[in-house]
Amino acid sequence: MAQSDVIPLTISDENASDDDRLVTAARPNTSATMANTTFAGGAARNVIVTTTGTGDNEKTNTIVGTDVFGDALTEVITSTGSAEAVAGTKLFLTVTSVTSSAQFAANIKVGSGTLCAQAVQGDLRIRLKGLSVVSGGTAGDVEFINGTPESGTTLFKARTIGTANTTIDRTVPAEGVLFNSGASVKYTLDTVDNITVFYA
Repeated sequence: MAQSDVIPLTISDENASDDDRLVTAARPNTSATMANTTFAGGAARNVIVTTTGTGDNEKTNTIVGTDVFGDALTEVITSTGSAEAVAGTKLFLTVTSVTSSAQFAANIKVGSGTLCAQAVQGDLRIRLKGLSVVSGGTAGDVEFINGTPESGTTLFKARTIGTANTTIDRTVPAEGVLFNSGASVKYTLDTVDNITVFYA
């Protein structure tokens, strides 16, 4: 009897946004002291910088780390003149440093946002054979990306319905969907409870 070469991978990161996961309240004028360099759920997350002063317009924090495939990734997050959180758009698997362009007027915090991503098999070529998505309490899109969220191409999306614990199953016919630059899955916190992909 022939054996299947299909591999399942379950993705689940339901950890809430943590605004000081990376840097707790501090006023760095160069490199900040890192509280952590990874995120609690193990997936990649976007980074948020929260200011408490009102004199920080155009000051920046440079975030350095790695993307979902473990390759180098950098993002510059620019603060406003208000005391508020500014969210980055890139998804970091690790963050090795946070460097401020100048000392901020008051304490800042740096932490995790609500955008999540995970690699399926690193940057290796795969074919997606099927998927099972368990919806969270908020409707939203799950993106299946050829490559990384920063530089790849979204090949298709699956929509959750916003009813918690409702499962959507999809089987891909024939040879499956080819991800020749590696596959990553991107979603927003609370739109899914977990995702299982089947690939070969």
